[in-house]
Amino acid sequence: MREIVLDTETTGLDPEQGHRVVEIGCVELFNHVATGRTLHLYINPERDMPAEAFAVHGLSQDYLSRFPTFAEQAGPFLDFIAADPLVIHNAAFDLKFLNAELARLGFPPLPADRAVDTVGMARKRYPGAPASLDALCKRFGVDNTDRTLHGALLDSELLAEVYLELKGGRQPDLAVGGTAARDRPGSIEAGGTALRPVRRIARPPRPHAATAEERAAHAKFLEELTDPLWHKANTT
Repeated sequence: MREIVLDTETTGLDPEQGHRVVEIGCVELFNHVATGRTLHLYINPERDMPAEAFAVHGLSQDYLSRFPTFAEQAGPFLDFIAADPLVIHNAAFDLKFLNAELARLGFPPLPADRAVDTVGMARKRYPGAPASLDALCKRFGVDNTDRTLHGALLDSELLAEVYLELKGGRQPDLAVGGTAARDRPGSIEAGGTALRPVRRIARPPRPHAATAEERAAHAKFLEELTDPLWHKANTT
């Protein structure tokens, strides 16, 4: 099963107030394991960058002006996500912005039932506990030390690991994203999943021959039996 973990960065909180998408990050999963395929887009929002938003992601108007607009990058984005489920942290927020961008171009919206909302998953599994991405990384021991600012691709990579934990946890010797498992000697790749063969160390054979005392004790035991089968076997 193919899924896309997705995150966006924006110029603000509400597309109806003219705010736009400025960054998209996508991570491909196959059977809940990252394949290493990603999509990362910086987008020229064709407007200014409010100070509040810049403080969150550090993307300035001047920096983003060097990149294509959403209209120019909608094709690669839609091709990458295809028709597969979208794993999103607080899905309503990202879908609201993406659908506003798609509507400007005449594309149909991404339906809400296509999204897997990891905030909802976390709140259902841990009622009353913090459900932010940072809080879930801390809970599951996912290293987020590089997350000094929000970034769509980095957050998608972290969310891929968190999502796997919310689904039931990592299995031994499976790599989440990147090439960690494939770089190990002897690893085998199958459908995006890296498996490590188990190496067993053979023990030296142990002696099993009976001692003279054991043979004598066994012979004495047989003498106490009435017509034992062992004697018949030895005489035929």
